[in-house]
Amino acid sequence: MLEAGDAFPDFSLPNQDGKKVSLGDFAGKWLVVYFYPKDDTPGCTIQGQSFTATKSHFDEAGISVVGVSKDDVDSHKSFCNKFGFTIDLLADTNAELLTACGVGQSEYKGTMYWDRTSFVIGPNGRVQKVYQKVNPQGHERTLLEDIREIQAQ
Repeated sequence: MLEAGDAFPDFSLPNQDGKKVSLGDFAGKWLVVYFYPKDDTPGCTIQGQSFTATKSHFDEAGISVVGVSKDDVDSHKSFCNKFGFTIDLLADTNAELLTACGVGQSEYKGTMYWDRTSFVIGPNGRVQKVYQKVNPQGHERTLLEDIREIQAQ
């Protein structure tokens, strides 16, 4: 698992519209990359809705937010359309970024799922903070508060 101070792995993944999004797109900016288990599931829906509802607060603080799962572009597009998400969801169908970040997996009803994990990446491309096995309820508020605190240092 990546830790604070580690360089975040370079990536180039398609978003819900098939447009490539890369780490370099966020050079010099704050970025939250949140990994979630599966599109259109209860916890993942809560998380996507919460980030969409608070997007203006993140924008005002100069923080971009992207969600990542193993689901494909079509699944992400459907998920975004169904719930009106205004954040990018990136398709890591080969789990290359999930693996590079060291995101763990847990079993649920006989199926393995990627753990809900968030990374705060600073303008220098380095991990500032890691959140493991995240509770989706209110996580966006915690992230925003923590990043503002880091930015004030």
